[in-house]
Amino acid sequence: MTYSYKTHGTCSRRIDIDVEDGIVRSVHFEDGCLGNTQGISRLCEGMKVEDVIARCRGIICRAGTSCPDQLAQALEKMQAMEGA
Repeated sequence: MTYSYKTHGTCSRRIDIDVEDGIVRSVHFEDGCLGNTQGISRLCEGMKVEDVIARCRGIICRAGTSCPDQLAQALEKMQAMEGA
């Protein structure tokens, strides 16, 4: 499943995520701090969705959130849509 998420409170504007069988296959951030967003993306590829959420949820940068936190929120929303 490919999912696009409009971020809130971060320098990045959108996250495009591809998940297959509960595994994150690719993550791409639009805008944001290039080195950090590329690093987050590469670290998450191949991980279980639940593990990415557990590791990234609650990381704060500014405005009470961060790019990793927004990724976790996007994955949670994606899971909720799949379950609906």
